[in-house]
Amino acid sequence: MLSISSVSRCSAPSFFLSQKPTASRLLTVHSSSTREPNSNQNPGERINYSGVKLEESVDSKSGKSRLDSWISSRISGISRARVQSSIKSGLVSVNGKVIDKVSHNVKAGDKVNCVISELQPLRAEPENIPLDIVYEDENVLVVNKPAHMVVHPAPGNATGTLVNGILHHCSLPTVSSQEVLSGAEDVSDDDDDEGLCSSSHAASVRPGIVHRLDKGTSGLLVVAKDEHSHAHLSEQFKLHTIKRVYVSLTCGVPAPMAGRIDVPIGRDVSNRIRMAAIAEPNRGQARHAASRYKVIEILARGGSALVEWRLETGRTHQIRAHAKYIGIPLLGDEVYGGTQNMALSLLRSRTQPSCHRQLSLSLSGLERPCLHALALGFTHPCTGKEIHFACPPPPDFTEILSQLREMGTEKPSFKE
Repeated sequence: MLSISSVSRCSAPSFFLSQKPTASRLLTVHSSSTREPNSNQNPGERINYSGVKLEESVDSKSGKSRLDSWISSRISGISRARVQSSIKSGLVSVNGKVIDKVSHNVKAGDKVNCVISELQPLRAEPENIPLDIVYEDENVLVVNKPAHMVVHPAPGNATGTLVNGILHHCSLPTVSSQEVLSGAEDVSDDDDDEGLCSSSHAASVRPGIVHRLDKGTSGLLVVAKDEHSHAHLSEQFKLHTIKRVYVSLTCGVPAPMAGRIDVPIGRDVSNRIRMAAIAEPNRGQARHAASRYKVIEILARGGSALVEWRLETGRTHQIRAHAKYIGIPLLGDEVYGGTQNMALSLLRSRTQPSCHRQLSLSLSGLERPCLHALALGFTHPCTGKEIHFACPPPPDFTEILSQLREMGTEKPSFKE
């Protein structure tokens, strides 16, 4: 089902909406809660949960719960991936029977015995890779990821990734820092999962990566430096309380100019590296996905638009799949239909012939989808304070934006 409804007119950061975006970076901190995430733990303390035992019966208040979720709720600060690893290793029993299925349902009265497994060695090596660090303290790291950088090692990208750079930046030896870097999970199943890798491989090579941006996407990404912070941030993603704002350049202008897309997303059966928005009732493995969008600026007389995106869910390639679904693929997104030929066809019909040569040159040099993670906000896992960051798009994005503005720009009109 496609649902598009009007949304509130929240504006993107003003530094970006100006005709000449500045290179400033914003950070605001204000207290929203005095609650400590774990009163028995020092904020900067790193905990290795290996060998921790849980022997407890499920109470009547828990109702019917997944085994991994229930155990995670009983061991403060542990990541769900760590619990899942323990279950798959045969270290969990329910009513005396070993259970190796993480989605097994437990009910009131079930007796659960669990031993947390040892951490697995990392399969990533530290590399001296320059990182654009926006913010860092003992618990978290916020990075402005450049386009074309892969977040985590995977087949074909074993080196040169953000994970390799973080290992070096934090001076963390591969083995002795397992308690900091392993056990990463994909609670959010983020919209930009480069490579669509398997969870079993990903868990061993994504140090503290709470969410991901695909290779072509630039912008802000938060990394947890200890297991408590990872679990706390993962829970925020699961509850959708993390504030993320993306901006994109699209092929064409959406109609209406602001709305909500509520269409499940699943793997494209005709292309294994692509996801698809699937509205049909019989949609197989497609999962609920909802995105809110708003046109910030109409460009090149309607040939393109600067669009802001806010996610209610975090599915693989969510923005790209939803943009394609409503007929406005992202500029430069060859996988999802925003090809150079399509963009040129739209733009040439709306612009002066004198612009066409330069337009063709600019688009031919565009080597990634025009998508940028502009703003990020979350509750600090140890201080309880709300922290917010914003970082403008890189030059490849802003340069083509400037050219499109020169071909015509107007602000959209919204019905109140």
